[in-house]
Formats: sequence, C-alpha cells, structure tokens
Amino acid sequence: MNALTIRLLAAPGAVPLLRHAVREHLGGDSSSPDAELCVSELLTNVVAHLGEGTPVTLRITGRAARTRVELTDPDPRAWPVLRQATDAEESGRGLALLAAVALRWGVYQEGAGKTVWCELPRESSHSRR
Repeated sequence: MNALTIRLLAAPGAVPLLRHAVREHLGGDSSSPDAELCVSELLTNVVAHLGEGTPVTLRITGRAARTRVELTDPDPRAWPVLRQATDAEESGRGLALLAAVALRWGVYQEGAGKTVWCELPRESSHSRR
C-alpha cells in the first residue's frame, strides 16, 4: 500500500473529508471503517484540546497485516490520556474507542510536536463479526 499524507488545519468540518480520503485510499481494505473511526477521534481530540486551526499531518501507511494511522500536531505537551468517561459525560470516549479497535496505539514526541498513532489489523473488527 502506498502511503497517504495530508496536511491540514484541524476543524470539525475536516472530519468527514478525512474519513472520505481514508476510505478512498484504503479502497476495499477491510480496515477502512476502523481507520476512519480512529482518524475522526484523533482529529476531534486536536480540535477539542489544542483548538480549531491547529496544523496537523495525517499519515496512513501499511504492511501486509497492518494499517498504521498517525496524526501529528505541534504541541509536545498536550498528550492524550486514556480515561473512563462516566455515563453522564458527553465526551471522553475517543481514546477508549481507538484502543478498542486498534492492535496497539501510542504517542511519541517528534521535534517540536507529537504524533498519536495506532495500528489496525487489515481484517478489521467489523469483518470478524
């Protein structure tokens, strides 16, 4: 699979555009729904915690068995934290969703920013049901 790299400014309106780009890039790949979900959650986290207009870079890469999704932003200090949202909370479930569909995920500092990444099986949880 060829890599997909998209640079953009984070905004709520960019979420459906990125989901579409991921779907088109992965084509018939069964990891597409999970990759789209992860991209949505990662971009939404940037908007919520760093603000609309934050420059980000999305990268989708893959090997035979896995698809890797990465989102890089310019703030090395605002690291995402997996938490348990209560029933009464309207937000706070994004990383839990990502962790549920990903084989593994993490964060690493990159120059003056950070990258949040996850790896998905090519055979997604949707196709295993």
